[in-house]
Amino acid sequence: MMSLTGLCLETKRPLPMQSVPNSCLNRRTILIAFLTSKLSISSVQAIIFYSTGDTNYNTTAPSGILTNSGWQYEGTWDGFLGTPIAPKYFMTAEHVGGAIGQTFVFHGVPYTTTAMYDDPDSDLRIWRICGAFPQYAQIYTNTNEVGQSFVVIGRGTQRAAPVTTTNVLGNVKTHGWRWGPYDAVSRWGENTVTGVVDGDSLFGSGLGDLLQAAFNANGGSNECHLSFGDSSGALFLKDGSVWKLAGINYAVDGPYNTTNADAGSFDAAIFDAAGLYEKNIAGIWLPASGPGTFYATRVSAHVSWINSVINANVAADPPILQSSISAAGGYADEINATVNDPSKTITVALPGESRFYRLRACDPLTIKSIQVQNGNLVLTY
Repeated sequence: MMSLTGLCLETKRPLPMQSVPNSCLNRRTILIAFLTSKLSISSVQAIIFYSTGDTNYNTTAPSGILTNSGWQYEGTWDGFLGTPIAPKYFMTAEHVGGAIGQTFVFHGVPYTTTAMYDDPDSDLRIWRICGAFPQYAQIYTNTNEVGQSFVVIGRGTQRAAPVTTTNVLGNVKTHGWRWGPYDAVSRWGENTVTGVVDGDSLFGSGLGDLLQAAFNANGGSNECHLSFGDSSGALFLKDGSVWKLAGINYAVDGPYNTTNADAGSFDAAIFDAAGLYEKNIAGIWLPASGPGTFYATRVSAHVSWINSVINANVAADPPILQSSISAAGGYADEINATVNDPSKTITVALPGESRFYRLRACDPLTIKSIQVQNGNLVLTY
């Protein structure tokens, strides 16, 4: 968002994101596909519920005891989600990418990114924007996440066909559901933090602590699992009366298979893996057990780095001078104008006709004066 302020002078002389309990060696599926030398990675999709496959379930803001539990802080970033954490900063997962100059849309308003900061010890990335957010999430700084229920938000696929096996007696067992069509719809769900795991040992160095949650059959109507498109979505824990940002979605367990062979493997939200297989890092399919789990980067482990970014004394970006022959509009950048931010002046050639001037800037600015000096127009702001 650019702040536009201006001044018109018209004269005759024209002026100017505990250990893994069962499967430390199983593969994990990152919430967006990328290359790795250690793990075999496949892409994943969006929030899937145990209770229902209704595509309209939990697609609007939570209410009741979950009112203001984080939905209001999510914006869209390059097809994924991001979370404002300060007036001029929002957080994403590093692995979803993006570039300076792209826009982050929050409450329907686009904000252009002007800087990017990567945490060397996690998958967290912070972006600085042009403009200021009307509201932003507080950071969860406590380290008591284990055992707490949370709200998680993601954007992606629907629930598809059930994953089943049949035993020697002909009894059919349902294990979960395959990922369905990607629809980029934001959804929220609930779950509980079951542990804190070492992301470096699971995925490679530079990931740090991850919050882990299991997809249980008895978790309640909003019990959920993650999949592709949920990367970079947020996990919120309640601290007193306030819901705060505690995690950024990173990865899930999988892929799975009904045999110990590569052919026919699939990604799925699994609540009971007994009878299925998962592949370990040595490439061997082993019998699986327990519910599938997902992982989010533990924000509380990186508070010092976050504060160092959002509290830094960053100089405001210099303004850009625009002009038009009409106050009603048609403003364009003055590409030959020279901006001297230390002296707060802008110099531009004296125009040959009456013109209206304004400043395009990331922060509110006002043109204070306009003078003619040595055949040029000099504006102070």
